[in-house]
Amino acid sequence: GRVIYELMESAWRRPAPEMPEWTQPFARTIDEAKKYVVSSTLERVDWNAELLRGDLKSAVQQLKREPGIGIFVGGVTLPKALAEMGLIDEYEFVVHPRVAGHGPTLFAGLPKHLDLKLVSQLKFASGAVAMRYEPRR
Repeated sequence: GRVIYELMESAWRRPAPEMPEWTQPFARTIDEAKKYVVSSTLERVDWNAELLRGDLKSAVQQLKREPGIGIFVGGVTLPKALAEMGLIDEYEFVVHPRVAGHGPTLFAGLPKHLDLKLVSQLKFASGAVAMRYEPRR
């Protein structure tokens, strides 16, 4: 939605050359990627983005039929809506070794639980762990 789009755009659009070298591959990838923004408050978007309005389920189903490597979703509200519609084929969570103790909760208010099957996991030297899951249908 609008919040994550504006946050990502401010951080990664035309990344500053003084950013650490290790951030550059991600910065280039996110800057060049096609983006779709679901928002009822934005009037227009740029940064290689398209505004999605109307029937979210139909729009996402159409995007899933298009060629490409997949749709990556961020934020808090949109993932919950897509999960409720059964439109998420794979979940990837990265857990960092830090407890924030505050902030938004992912999937808060989901009306029913989701059963997931672990597909893969990757441990990083930092202590972070990336886990990929598929829904059990």
